[in-house]
Amino acid sequence: MTIETISPAQAKILVAQGAALIDIRERDEYARENIAEAHLLSLSSIENGDRLGPFDPFDTVIFHCQSGMRTAQNAQKLADAVAPAKVLLLEGGLNAWKKEGLEILTDKSQPLPLMRQVQIAVGTLVLAGVVLGYMVHPGFFLLSGFVGAGLLFAGISGFCGMARLLEKMPWNKP
Repeated sequence: MTIETISPAQAKILVAQGAALIDIRERDEYARENIAEAHLLSLSSIENGDRLGPFDPFDTVIFHCQSGMRTAQNAQKLADAVAPAKVLLLEGGLNAWKKEGLEILTDKSQPLPLMRQVQIAVGTLVLAGVVLGYMVHPGFFLLSGFVGAGLLFAGISGFCGMARLLEKMPWNKP
């Protein structure tokens, strides 16, 4: 089964005609920035068995994420979540929607998405380890090595200790 991609302009027309637009990003990403017409059903919720609907065979559902990568990689899983509706993927995701100049809702009071916070923290720690290792004492290079080992572990196991720690910070509480 081939699932088609459509442009933001085509998606906007279909949504105006009654198609459902579903954002599969996580709640923190959606809270900071989203398409007004989009409903949130995160990929992790879909993987846990959550569904929207019921949908009929003549219904159209358009899925999107930030860049289009998550929707493309999980197209069949998304189609199964709304079967028997017709499924389309928004090419380029929210980034393409914004690039076309279409309206989005932005709430800058919301914290940055958790994965961006992890990237900022990890990048800061690695850079600090390298700079301190050269300028203060070579032992600081171990900090960069420790962070690298944490990233390797997170990639292999799917468990990110840094993300778990940042989730508990007061700025990330709803």
